[in-house]
Amino acid sequence: MHRFVVAAALCLVATPSLAQMVTISPEQIGEIFCISRLGNDMAPVEGLLTTELTAAIAEAEARNDAIQQAHPDEKPPLGDGIPWQAFPDYAAECKVGGVTLEADRAVVDIAYGFPDYPDANFTDHLQLILVAQPNLSEPLWRIENLGYATESDLRSVLVSAFAN
Repeated sequence: MHRFVVAAALCLVATPSLAQMVTISPEQIGEIFCISRLGNDMAPVEGLLTTELTAAIAEAEARNDAIQQAHPDEKPPLGDGIPWQAFPDYAAECKVGGVTLEADRAVVDIAYGFPDYPDANFTDHLQLILVAQPNLSEPLWRIENLGYATESDLRSVLVSAFAN
């Protein structure tokens, strides 16, 4: 009987526990965003966008492509690409700053730095929201918008770029 109890105890200890999903934190999303900005490749960020922001970007890109085809000798409104930061200049530094949490929303400060021109430093703000996922028990943080240091934001710019 003693051997049975020991064997049962060893089986329980050796049995893998159920893995629990770990949600990516707002700060980690900010880190992914910064790595993507510095690498000039936003593909990793695309999977972290809300469905609505993804659709707004796709619509703006489609409109931009149509304008480019109609006027191939002119620079289209999004000729420099999607404006992922307030100013188009390449920043040598990108760091996650403060993170503010409020219920199902978060704001992540993204600080851009220019070591040779510190007066040009600026901070944009990722606006995140918790989004329910169909096959998961917990919602996940997703980028809903990007607030610029200029007080404007990505969604507004995607619309205003085609206002004329």
